[in-house]
Amino acid sequence: MVSSSYSLAEIQRRIDEVKHFLSVTLSIANAHTVEFYTHDVWKRFVAVSPEEVLSAVSARSDQQGEPQHKVDDQTSTTFGFCNHTNRLVDIHELLLKAKSHSLSGQGVCLSRHELLQAFRENASESGAPPAETGAELEPDEFMNSKKSHEVQSMSEVVACLAKCCRVKQVIDVGSGKGYLSSFLSLHYGLRVYGIDSSSTNTHGAQERNRKLKKFSRAYQKLSKTVKAQGAATQLPQEDFIPIKTGTNGDGDVLCDGGGAGIVPQEEKEVLISMSDVNPAVEQHSEPNPETEELFLSALAADVIQTTPPRIPPSQLSAEERERRKRENLERKALNRSEDASAVFSPLTSYVTADTELRELINELEDAVMIGLHTCGDLAPSTLRMFVAKPELAAVCSVGCCYHLLSEEFDPAGQECSRSVCGFPLSQYLRNESWFCGRNARMSACLALERVSLGQGIQMESLFYRAVLHVILRDHYSSYKSEKRVGNVYSKAKSFVDYVRRALRRLEVDDSKLSDSDIQDYHDTYTPRMAEMHAFNMLKVTLAPCIEGLILLDRLCYLKEQNIRSAGRL
Repeated sequence: MVSSSYSLAEIQRRIDEVKHFLSVTLSIANAHTVEFYTHDVWKRFVAVSPEEVLSAVSARSDQQGEPQHKVDDQTSTTFGFCNHTNRLVDIHELLLKAKSHSLSGQGVCLSRHELLQAFRENASESGAPPAETGAELEPDEFMNSKKSHEVQSMSEVVACLAKCCRVKQVIDVGSGKGYLSSFLSLHYGLRVYGIDSSSTNTHGAQERNRKLKKFSRAYQKLSKTVKAQGAATQLPQEDFIPIKTGTNGDGDVLCDGGGAGIVPQEEKEVLISMSDVNPAVEQHSEPNPETEELFLSALAADVIQTTPPRIPPSQLSAEERERRKRENLERKALNRSEDASAVFSPLTSYVTADTELRELINELEDAVMIGLHTCGDLAPSTLRMFVAKPELAAVCSVGCCYHLLSEEFDPAGQECSRSVCGFPLSQYLRNESWFCGRNARMSACLALERVSLGQGIQMESLFYRAVLHVILRDHYSSYKSEKRVGNVYSKAKSFVDYVRRALRRLEVDDSKLSDSDIQDYHDTYTPRMAEMHAFNMLKVTLAPCIEGLILLDRLCYLKEQNIRSAGRL
């Protein structure tokens, strides 16, 4: 996380340093993988072997120290590139300079732990009350592990930020299915408005939130019961009644606990709709014992009520009918009350800096604006909204999908058709008409830690596409490059099958090539696959620097607005 404690001049100086580094290295990040072999990209940009690049990058990722290789003293280089040929001749110098020009290397980052500590100290000094928590939820109870990690990390930061600002309302822009919004409302008791431009996402978030509220009530009952009994983790086994997913013909879920126990209708959906709440759980046509056990282990015993066998209404006494009618009315009133006091409200709207939030949210007070995975231009839009809206006390935005950013100074004039673009955001970079390029911004999404584990880059898919481009050049000169192949790799059984599918997708005649002709291309370029692998690792090496420039630009923009002087974070 980028620290805001630096002055505008200091931020601008660091931007200049990263710009200077990227002015020499950005050509590698912008090289298109599709043209890797047709344009002989490796020889154009790199003068060392693929093996040397892969070895050096591996040593860096494994933190085994710096290799002893030294470039010829007669060669004049800048960041590892020869000043005469502009080709990379010293991979080790490039790796060192890339590390020093990343955000962490420049010392402008705070770790998440440091940020939380700063928030807590700030809240303590201002006399803010301790952060409140609601249901003791574990997010991995209702979302997959990756999303659970993101939500836990982000929600704690947002809760601390809200406490520092002494606000109880949060506006989650680009809230999607409401994972973060739901957790913030249920666990921290914050009033969250989740805004998403997709009505499908909003409807799904509303339905999911309804089920999570029921789960939350059951979880709270379990927590209280466990604490009362002094149990460490769960209730005694005999307090639970196993559930069957069959019905008794009246829509109620039957219990198999030695009696004819009935689960109340409002809790039944929680028990039997685990796959709706947890995307990681696969739906089955047959009952899933593991799913039932997982949810039952999180539900209090008093959720499951044992009742006498069902008696037809005609056989009930007048007093019993009146008692049941009264209970039903009370239950409906309670449900309406709970719905009215819901702390997460999904809204459908496309928001910009010009959006009047008070017209969109009638109950709006001072709030914190947040965004997790604010793709493309949505991230800079949240910052523009923060600057424009005095009711926003703070902003916490985690951007992603940098390749979807529109750039104001695209030389081709194709990326930014709107009046306000996503990059650059600061006047400082706009004055210099700085341009990154789509391929470079796409590289900024890569992480060395993931790629080194074989995640993040489908190397064979890229190799297939690059060799296909050679085939198109050699045999289909009339082919229009703007046509896209699409995702045919996932369906292909072999390279030959891939090429056949791709040619049909491109609507060109594939009969002029035999299977053996196609396979020959594969066999010819396979020995050069290491070049593509090594080149992509160079892109990964530059990724933190490109991302760093994008984030420094956003921080510079906020500094230019002199936000702190207005008493806002």
